[in-house]
Amino acid sequence: LLNLSMLSQVGVILFMFVVGMELDTRMLRQKAQTAILVSHTSIFLPFLLGLASSLFLFKNYSGTSTHFLPFALFMGISMSITAFPVLARIIQDRGLTGTQLGNTAITCAAVDDITAWCSLAFIVAIAKSQTLAGSFLTVLLSLVIVVVVFGLVRPALQRMSDTLPDPAQPGKGPVMAALLVVFLCALATEAAGIHALFGAFIAGVAMPKSPEFRHFVRERLEYFSTLFLLPIFFAFTGLRTHLGLLEGGTDWLVCGYLLLIAVGGKLGGSALAARFTGVSWRESLALGALMNTRGLMELIALNLGLDLGVLSPKIFAMLVLMALITTFSTGPIVSWLGYGQGLRSKSPA
Repeated sequence: LLNLSMLSQVGVILFMFVVGMELDTRMLRQKAQTAILVSHTSIFLPFLLGLASSLFLFKNYSGTSTHFLPFALFMGISMSITAFPVLARIIQDRGLTGTQLGNTAITCAAVDDITAWCSLAFIVAIAKSQTLAGSFLTVLLSLVIVVVVFGLVRPALQRMSDTLPDPAQPGKGPVMAALLVVFLCALATEAAGIHALFGAFIAGVAMPKSPEFRHFVRERLEYFSTLFLLPIFFAFTGLRTHLGLLEGGTDWLVCGYLLLIAVGGKLGGSALAARFTGVSWRESLALGALMNTRGLMELIALNLGLDLGVLSPKIFAMLVLMALITTFSTGPIVSWLGYGQGLRSKSPA
């Protein structure tokens, strides 16, 4: 199991690096108003519901080595995450790329991703330090890492990219430099007291702006991580998910309740916020369904909570079920609302 854990962590680190590279900050600026309102509502409302739920869940479902605050914060963030990469794949598979709905969903998910991962970094810092002073020190060290990466490392990588004769074929040296930055950033954030995943994500965002260079690096890492290493992570997560721990009607009622507030907070909150900005009800509900996609990002966060002893194996199993159900239901809901293949050129009503 230890070997599986190590391989799965490498896979997730490379995956988060690719996610960081795919983040389009220009799109965030273009659709800032709708994206910020929808994404933050889709975080804030389910986060509040998760916090409120922890009041009666803490006694029976928290981990053995945690206090109330880390547990409550983890419950809040587990309700709030949107899986940006999975959502992007759903949009692509259903022919929604380039449509108003597709562009808005991608932008909202990108803002959601940044906010949720920054929040999760702070929560992990609190859970690891167990003291407020220790958590602030961890956050301060993390900010120093971000400043160094974007103030020194990113300009150096950009200069390296600018000197390449053909960014689409950079050769082994620049790719090795990019990988070195990934693992050094991952090591730095792990040493600072959060998690290696956050360093990998920061490294991805800090890569040179050249689309050709990013495509070259992403193409080579994505196949290896998604086809070989990420399945190991899913297998590792499956081995840790013990549905047999859910005994009796009470546990299954709690499981159903968690699913209800996850969908109500995320889908409902996103839809209401989108409607408030003037989007039609049909498109608002479709956007809410897309934002309700949790997928791999949720599983990564849940594994963090289990590793830190914040979540018990029982509630971990419940939240894994919630993540799978909300993710698998996204496609059918979007299709039921009339969005999918063949609607690429249509404007939503």
